[in-house]
Amino acid sequence: MDALIILKWFALATVGAIIPAIVLNVEKRLLAAVGLGGGLGYLVAVLATPNFGIPGYLQVFLGAVVVGFFAEWMARIFKSPALTFCIPGIIPLVPGVTAYRTMQLLSEQKWDEAAAAGFSTAASTFSIAFGLMLMIALFRYIPKKKRPVSKQTA
Repeated sequence: MDALIILKWFALATVGAIIPAIVLNVEKRLLAAVGLGGGLGYLVAVLATPNFGIPGYLQVFLGAVVVGFFAEWMARIFKSPALTFCIPGIIPLVPGVTAYRTMQLLSEQKWDEAAAAGFSTAASTFSIAFGLMLMIALFRYIPKKKRPVSKQTA
């Protein structure tokens, strides 16, 4: 793949994560991190191409794992909820085109093609959910840094 094309995809995915974050009223100080998470997740999904024998839903799973890991990591750094980074971060991975194609094929009564496209949409959607769930579950077992308790004076 050409490095310029990969950079363009990364930039578009980053913007594709920042715009929904703005709509969802994410704090301005978090927007760059939200965009970076979405861009990294999409980049991993794109680089895990089918040329390596990886099916589309597994690409999306790997991207969702990256977004989930990044969201949990940034949540600890910025002391903010992980969903602040997760929800906008997965927007570039959502299989909107295949869902649209499924509906189009259903309306054209092409049942076999619609079933294949619907399966692809469902598999990608479940892959996103499972990737995020896996990272959230794993991060629950990583201990947080404990801050020393300051003694309050009466």
